[in-house]
Amino acid sequence: MKTGLVLEGGALRTIFSSGVCDAFLNEKLPMPDYTIGVSAGIAYGVSYLSRQKRLHAGDRVLLSGRVYTSRDAAHKRIVAAMDAGEPLPYDLQDAVIYYAGPTPAPEGLAVGACGPTTSSRMDPYAPRLLDAGVVAMVGKGERNAAVCDAIVRNKAVYLCAIGGAGALASKCITTCKVIAFEDLGCESVKELEFTDFPLTVAIACDGSNLFDR
Repeated sequence: MKTGLVLEGGALRTIFSSGVCDAFLNEKLPMPDYTIGVSAGIAYGVSYLSRQKRLHAGDRVLLSGRVYTSRDAAHKRIVAAMDAGEPLPYDLQDAVIYYAGPTPAPEGLAVGACGPTTSSRMDPYAPRLLDAGVVAMVGKGERNAAVCDAIVRNKAVYLCAIGGAGALASKCITTCKVIAFEDLGCESVKELEFTDFPLTVAIACDGSNLFDR
């Protein structure tokens, strides 16, 4: 028999999700076979999973819930806002960031092509965002040593999506809305809802790294 953990989101109900995750971590309970996050609950689910030593580079996962797109131009503005003490486009605590710039949606879909961009473009900014609470990043390609160290330090995770399959990825995205930097066009910050988005753990919080193999 397989076990599952479903974490709800929405307003203050996420407090209960975080409490459940804390209980699993504090009591060193075995990780369930499936963890599903609903709305904001995805953040707590990914945060919980990233802190499990059973999550290793090379593991395959299906991600469902709320994710924010941010590429290099958006990262530059976010870090500048942090330096200036200005409001951020989304809460970085337990956030999941997808390095992508979705194209306009065709009829019947939430987005157009939505494949990952090269993650190394975000390396100058990623450690700062990880230290501020980001729990997972989704992209493609290797990361530098500073990012790898920040992943381990913050017990986060770096997930890789399939490059060159943007049209396929779009079928796993059910909603999309622009929330900041609309002037950046496709690279504006968007809030997406993932449903069973296929990913591979590339760098885990235990330091295992898919690119070292």
